[in-house]
Amino acid sequence: MPRTVALLIAGTLLASPAAAHEVGAWAGASTAPAERSEVAVAAVDGKAYVVGDYNGETELLIYDLAGDSWSRGAPFPYPVHHTMAVGQGGLIYVFGGYVNGWEATDKAWAYDPKTNAWTPRAPLPTARAAGGATLLDGRIHVVGGSISGRKNNPAHEVYDPATDRWTKAAPLPTPRDHLAVQALGGKIVAVGGRVDGSSAQNLTANQVYDPAKDAWSEAAPLPTARSGTASAVLGQDVYVIGGESNQKTYDEVEAFDLPKNFWRSLARLPTARHGFGAVTYDGRIYTIVGSPKPGGFKSGTVEVFDPKGGPATR
Repeated sequence: MPRTVALLIAGTLLASPAAAHEVGAWAGASTAPAERSEVAVAAVDGKAYVVGDYNGETELLIYDLAGDSWSRGAPFPYPVHHTMAVGQGGLIYVFGGYVNGWEATDKAWAYDPKTNAWTPRAPLPTARAAGGATLLDGRIHVVGGSISGRKNNPAHEVYDPATDRWTKAAPLPTPRDHLAVQALGGKIVAVGGRVDGSSAQNLTANQVYDPAKDAWSEAAPLPTARSGTASAVLGQDVYVIGGESNQKTYDEVEAFDLPKNFWRSLARLPTARHGFGAVTYDGRIYTIVGSPKPGGFKSGTVEVFDPKGGPATR
């Protein structure tokens, strides 16, 4: 082999080490009792709660993470899709979403597993859907998304469950919807998404919010532009899983190391899908329901990622 060709091949391998040996392993888990997509998924006290559905289902699906078993809870008060949810203080909080088709709502609710009941909370200052929500220092940040008509809005509003009140924070620099939003290391990471609801306009944007400065900064871009992902925090990484474009669903699993500002690829999602959720439990990431095709399809798929698994074959 000519020396120049050998060097070129070696350089290519060094430039993309993740593709050579993606680490971690996936396993299947108990299928949900109903197929869903365009949901919000949040966890509290060892259980994950699946809220909303693109096709109008309202019944709450509850997944026992330790027992790998499903049950059902009180239906959400009305059909909703592309809503946002966070678990905190033993309750599941749900914000916004689309109702009556593509009308963004400002309504907020709290579900109490002990009473199996929904209670209204102070509404979002900005009605929106398909944004991201995450818990940081006891308060819930709702970031980005779209208003009615699917036009992006950069709103960043912070909910205090203790007082049932909202405050405003620095707006998202790159307005987008269907993004991943996670808190890690005292900061908030907002990754990927799309422009004005169009999956033909996916983004690689990755921006980090520092609450001490009430300011956003740019970070290393998402390697694979996509939207409608699931995301979770494990260790010092934000995992961005799956997603869609207007032509395909993705099986990419890419993890952002916030302290190092660095991305790496891991074992691919066995069932490529979008419109689903992910939660972390006992050192693993559980990905729950979602659509295996672009658009409004659905599934009950549950797949679990173990970062300590061996190299995966593709």
